[in-house]
Amino acid sequence: MTGVKRPSPLGDALHTWITRHGMAKRFDLAAAVATWPDAVGPQIAAVTRALAVTPDGTLTVRVTTHAWATELGLMAPRILTRLNGAKRGRVQHIRWLVGPLDQP
Repeated sequence: MTGVKRPSPLGDALHTWITRHGMAKRFDLAAAVATWPDAVGPQIAAVTRALAVTPDGTLTVRVTTHAWATELGLMAPRILTRLNGAKRGRVQHIRWLVGPLDQP
């Protein structure tokens, strides 16, 4: 039988689809939420919670107090460098929301 294409592994097919449809960048952006505690360390992670990333690269982070929001705003360039590393999707901005961490 000539011209018969062998099935490809599901992982390979999924990777091809993700790449073809431009989803890899979005997955890299979304990873910023999961890697937030490692990127900022335990002291900052204790008073913050990363919530979501928009397609344009804005990370929304809840922070417990205005004082922390001000301090973290000054640290944003260093935090962005640690979050982005060598990823395709780049977090461009951080939006700080002040309030209890258990609030959605």
